[in-house]
Amino acid sequence: MRTAVMTDTNSGITLDEGRINGIYVLPMPVIVDGKDHMEELTLSHEMLYKALNENKDIVSSQPSPAALTEMWEKILSEGYDELVYIPMSSGLSGSCNTAKALAADYDGKVVVIDNHRISITLLDSVYDAKFMAENGSSAEEIRAYLEENAYQNDIYITLHSLKRITKTGRITTAGAAIATVLNLKPILKIQGGKLDAYAKARGMAAAEDKMIEAARKDLESKYAGIPKEHISIGAAGTMESQETVKRWVDRVQSEFEGYKVTYRPLACSIASHVGTNTQGVAVGLTARTLEINK
Repeated sequence: MRTAVMTDTNSGITLDEGRINGIYVLPMPVIVDGKDHMEELTLSHEMLYKALNENKDIVSSQPSPAALTEMWEKILSEGYDELVYIPMSSGLSGSCNTAKALAADYDGKVVVIDNHRISITLLDSVYDAKFMAENGSSAEEIRAYLEENAYQNDIYITLHSLKRITKTGRITTAGAAIATVLNLKPILKIQGGKLDAYAKARGMAAAEDKMIEAARKDLESKYAGIPKEHISIGAAGTMESQETVKRWVDRVQSEFEGYKVTYRPLACSIASHVGTNTQGVAVGLTARTLEINK
């Protein structure tokens, strides 16, 4: 069986990266001031950050059924017997359930996997799926593994500003104003497709400390005994300068010496909800053997 692997840009995998590594990547739609855009094709991270800072109306959206099915049919026409599609968690978007409904018409050739992950942890799942496909696993075997280990990942993110998230209704405008005056930074946790409040800190430096501490506790408890080469540490964010990105990645790497650290900017559809200069760290289990950093 030849099994193709497909995801979307919410994984942090770019179109070019996907082409190089034999992974099919669907651009996610984002609507800016009523105009439709597709991540990478007509909307870059820089363009989105500018729009966010200008307080434009920005809404994430699902891929259209036509975009999904056209891509599936193109992949299957290239000689694949089946494909796995790994979108963002069903807990954060309806796109996964939409894809599952569409896949019912493909007689088992399209397997949609609800891996309950997003961003840098979803990236790990996609590369795990590619690794398994190249080593003879079927689409159903890949689905079983990824869904069984869906909750073996934890993400902590700190929002620099509460301006965007107030629009989601998760925090009131008055609450956001008080937090801004007190320089309080909310630390959120994403696990299993749920976004929950984890802690708060006064200032970004203290928030970074709390995120690092949380990830370290996960390593010492939830992931205790797992070899370092099967643990992925991720750094992510919507930082606007390469200097800030480098500083954060260097900090994460120094705190988790001996682990493989991967950085990706948050996808445009995620950034539209959290705003600019958000920082995050993630811990997750991977089936691949990672080249660890000495």
